[in-house]
Amino acid sequence: METLNLDLTKRYTYADYLTWFDNVRRELIDGFISLMSPAPSNKHQKVSNDLNGFIWNYLRGKKCQIRQAPFDVRLPKNKSENHNQLIYNVVQPDICIICDPLKLDDKGCIGAPDMIVEILSSSSSKHDIQTKSQLYQDNGVKEYWIVFPYEKVVEVFLLDENSKYISQGKFAEDELVKVNIFEDLHIDLAEIFED
Repeated sequence: METLNLDLTKRYTYADYLTWFDNVRRELIDGFISLMSPAPSNKHQKVSNDLNGFIWNYLRGKKCQIRQAPFDVRLPKNKSENHNQLIYNVVQPDICIICDPLKLDDKGCIGAPDMIVEILSSSSSKHDIQTKSQLYQDNGVKEYWIVFPYEKVVEVFLLDENSKYISQGKFAEDELVKVNIFEDLHIDLAEIFED
């Protein structure tokens, strides 16, 4: 399949994004293309699969749904701007949890998931820590985890009453981490980071 020659200085919409049929993974941040690495590392995939499986088992029979990349999350500026030509933010989080079934459709999720997990790679760390963190905060994602797979650390952020992320701390590979959007879910990082 031929790679598209897109202008990285041009602002695009989700309607444009839907016309790009090639093997390149991209996100849109405020309408500008952000290229993604072609394939995550084996360690990244293992952490993602283990975390996804742990949460998936917990959610069986519950209303919340978990999705794993590649999965499009469209973040319109407001609910009335949900037409493809008016959406300028499309991301593919490693893992997201959506508790409002009305946000799910055949194209992915429209609106903020309740929780997002990004697993860092060397090519995405600045993007995930700065750009996407700000985007998720601005769009009301209640809980955001940044996973450092090689350091075996998770940093947890929660939205406060002023809609700003507050770090709940960094948790190492031998600790239990609470998933704050649920009352009774704790994840044993020893299982997630097991080699």
